[in-house]
Amino acid sequence: MLTFYSEDSRLRQARTELHDGALVTPFECPERLDLVLKHLHQSGLGDIRTPSAYGLAPVLAVHDKEYVTFLANCWQEWQAAGHEGEAIPNIWPARTMRGDRIPRSVSGQLGYYALAAETSISAGTFEAAMASKDVALGAVEHTLQTGEPSFGLCRPPGHHAAFDQFGGYCFFNNAAIAAQRALDAGKRRVAILDVDFHHGNGTQQIFYKRDDVLFISLHGDPEVTFPYYLGYADENGEGPGKGFNVNYPLPPGTSVTRWMATLELALAQIKAAECECLIVSLGVDIFEGDPISAFTFTSEDFTALGEHLAQVGLPSVFLMEGGYAVDEIGVNVVNVLQGFEQAL
Repeated sequence: MLTFYSEDSRLRQARTELHDGALVTPFECPERLDLVLKHLHQSGLGDIRTPSAYGLAPVLAVHDKEYVTFLANCWQEWQAAGHEGEAIPNIWPARTMRGDRIPRSVSGQLGYYALAAETSISAGTFEAAMASKDVALGAVEHTLQTGEPSFGLCRPPGHHAAFDQFGGYCFFNNAAIAAQRALDAGKRRVAILDVDFHHGNGTQQIFYKRDDVLFISLHGDPEVTFPYYLGYADENGEGPGKGFNVNYPLPPGTSVTRWMATLELALAQIKAAECECLIVSLGVDIFEGDPISAFTFTSEDFTALGEHLAQVGLPSVFLMEGGYAVDEIGVNVVNVLQGFEQAL
């Protein structure tokens, strides 16, 4: 299985995250790449390639132009305004305020385009996001051309990024960009299966009214888990998209047995929808030792996950999302990919 990776993914080296009321070093860090790459090299899984540069057109196919312009300019404007530290929003267009105006001030724009306060914008953020979507596009292009599975070591991740909002460490929605590319290449319907502990609210929002992408997510119950305001079981699409959005919220501490049984339901739905390509938003933060999650997977269970995913029998692309137990992240990612290949 080919892996796609870009050194430019390291350009985002944020120093600030708001967590539990304190400013801490971000859990989403460049070191995650090193550990995944280390275990990829040790595994002999396949070559690691640098993707081509695909420009902004694939981004603009799923994201708002003004939002993309904001991301491109935010850090420079933040510095020009004389702010100290990294760019973090401190006010939003909440329910009692107007949401139809975008302020000229970069501070106001931050609140307009942010969905959460934990994710700062720092030097290199836009460039890393561009590299990350290129990794996703390189992977999906390879699979479209060959039918072979591929892995995109995306960083920053993408599934929380909505049409015009960032947050949850995500800026461009890599899975959505890859799915749109597959559709543009002639696929009639694409499945996005999100197995990250946190709901892929951005992916859901982008495709919620469409029937050419089936989005299915297994995740921590938003009653008690980020992103809180999306990911409930009664969110099943609108208009043409009715029935093409499926959420499986699961309580903290969910056993692997229950999680796998839920996965079987999801895989059956992918088959029934006659999807022609599978994109897996691969978050390995369902690991029992992950610092910001609450499921119970062991490293060995990730091999079984890969084996189950192979049962769908579709051209498959794996794109990196979450996973913050840094010591184990590489083992867990490689176990999924090897399990998938062994079951083909």
